Amino acid sequence: MTLPPDYLERVYAGVLGKIIGVYLGRPFEGWTHERIMRELGEIRTYVHDRLGKPLIVPDDDITGTFTFLRALPDHGNSAGLTPAEIGATWLNYIVEGRTILWWGGLGNSTEHTAYLRLKSGVPAPDSGSIALNGKVVAEQIGAQIFIDGWAMVAPGDPELAARLASKAASVSHDGEAVYAAVVLAAMEAQAFVESDVSRVIDGALAFIPADSVIRRLIDDLREWRAQEPDWRRARERLAAKYGYDRFGGNCHVVPNHGLIHLGLLYGEDDFRQSLSIVNTCGWDTDCNSGNLGCLLGIKNGLKGIEAGPDWRGPVADRLYLPTADGGRAISDAAAEAIRIANIGRSLAGEPSIAPKAGARFHFELPGSVQGFEIQRSPDVDHTASVENIVGHSAAGRRSLAIRYPDLVPGRPLRVLTPTFIPPQALQMPGYGLPASPTLYPGQILTAAVSADAANSQSVRCRLTTDVYGAQDVLSPSGGPEVLLEPGEQMVLEWRIPDGEGTPIADVGFELGCDSPASGVVYLDYLTWEGAPEVSLVRPSSRGKLWRRAWVEGVDMLVPNTPEPIRVVQNRGRGLLIQGAREWKDYRACATVVPHLVSAGGIAVRVQGLQRYYALLFVREGRLQLLRVVERTEVLAQEQLAWEFGQAYELALQVERQRLRAWLDGSLMFDVDDPIVALDGGGVALVCEEGCLSCTDFHISPPSDSSKATKR
Repeated sequence: MTLPPDYLERVYAGVLGKIIGVYLGRPFEGWTHERIMRELGEIRTYVHDRLGKPLIVPDDDITGTFTFLRALPDHGNSAGLTPAEIGATWLNYIVEGRTILWWGGLGNSTEHTAYLRLKSGVPAPDSGSIALNGKVVAEQIGAQIFIDGWAMVAPGDPELAARLASKAASVSHDGEAVYAAVVLAAMEAQAFVESDVSRVIDGALAFIPADSVIRRLIDDLREWRAQEPDWRRARERLAAKYGYDRFGGNCHVVPNHGLIHLGLLYGEDDFRQSLSIVNTCGWDTDCNSGNLGCLLGIKNGLKGIEAGPDWRGPVADRLYLPTADGGRAISDAAAEAIRIANIGRSLAGEPSIAPKAGARFHFELPGSVQGFEIQRSPDVDHTASVENIVGHSAAGRRSLAIRYPDLVPGRPLRVLTPTFIPPQALQMPGYGLPASPTLYPGQILTAAVSADAANSQSVRCRLTTDVYGAQDVLSPSGGPEVLLEPGEQMVLEWRIPDGEGTPIADVGFELGCDSPASGVVYLDYLTWEGAPEVSLVRPSSRGKLWRRAWVEGVDMLVPNTPEPIRVVQNRGRGLLIQGAREWKDYRACATVVPHLVSAGGIAVRVQGLQRYYALLFVREGRLQLLRVVERTEVLAQEQLAWEFGQAYELALQVERQRLRAWLDGSLMFDVDDPIVALDGGGVALVCEEGCLSCTDFHISPPSDSSKATKR
């Protein structure tokens, strides 16, 4: 596989096309064509505001697409990835009943049915098979809506895309649903190198049976396009021959796959027109619009998306990925594009890329703002703006320009991007938003800024955050202030102070002045590093959002208990998780009380529900140090007469490959683990079949505990 020279930018356009399409179609998902025409008319731009709904929402189409693809890096980025390994990825990242899937029940929701099969020990592809789940359940739309990532890691290689897509689709689907997913993935892979729509379709059809329903559907649509110039009449023919009434289930793949081709064939290669058609037709609008938006984003690049209304401005790259890996929940299109492109580069034998030395916010992709927006309020209504531009970067090619025509004393200008659930998303309808913050106290925040030489005067500049303080109201906090002269470049640095456990909601920088000013300041990059220094239990402010920072991979996080945290797991093993994959070397220390448990304790370098190190009390009178990477291995153990209801201080420290564990201050285990799969991740409380409480959970940089003696 040879990568196109503009591979990363085309992936970015594909990600943007996906999320724009989903956000466009989501507010009226499931509506009929007739209702859309009656209440909204033809869909030409975002309509969420007309329906009183938010634009940026968690959505299964987005979360599943970018989460299931993690099977590749989690299993060595091998083109030989198996359906069973993708199924294991489902079990690692999906929090049952809470994330990614429609939890509609066994035999009613295809994905829920497949998940239950996987959980009960049925491996993929049997988990999604017609033989086990029946034809109707196995041929719903889900495999298609999650498929785009498998194409974006195989640019110009439709055979590889089709093979990966078939394996991924078979985890939950079978038959026509798999064929639809394969066709779409092959088309998207070919779209990286082929501009002719007809040839893109022809190439994809080679990967499915000639007598399949999907093949007949596509052939019919191409014939109708040659005969009928009006897409509305073609839609009527599609509804009559392949409509919902012809197939069973809640959302069958065949009718919706037909609408994707209808929008593509009649859209005249225009992003706006194509999405207008596929959304105005109705049925599963966000899914169909997201798939078609991704295909056209890949095929025509950023220019194709920008040749119409302002699709990108309202989105500002923002997306949510709620999974068991809570530190990835608050994300953006540029970050996801880099991750996808690096998987594709690995498959092609190319090294990974890390713009601006791996800075979290780098702005190297054209037009990217990575969630940064001007903070506006009724009393401070700046006319300032943000724009991605070429130049003014010492570390790369592009930067974020903050233009302020009317900065006045006493009204600082704040430019921020989310690091945790924003206030407007706290009561998100539909899919919830379990998430952990991405930024924590103790970490070192760094940003490179510069002032335009033509600025009217100097401005005061500092790094800033908002935390959820008393009563969960946002409270600003700022770093050291510097004076930025016209033409001056500067690197700002700030160690995030202790917030007593209050989650950090956003990060950015602030501009102020002593007299009215106008000009431009450029943000080259903003990033952070290092281990946190933070307590993760109830803060003194007594707010509630500190609990939302924990991702509930347990049956119950019990409310209103005397201790800050009490968790219950009725069957199997559950994890209450917080932190980020970027955490590498650190020490976790918690005071836990095992009540009635088969096993319980703490975990570090947590990468989901089935990837972590754990220090656990085990009911048979043992203390164990475990490595869990889809299967459990005991690294060390000691006989220990622990008791229910007794408080114990557990500490587990990771430094590179070395793990050290303490019980009540005594060193219990000191081992090296040569397996590199767990190179970073958050922390968790672990509870297996019972109840466990926690009064304190502290994260800190690794400490020199050489004075401690082994018990």
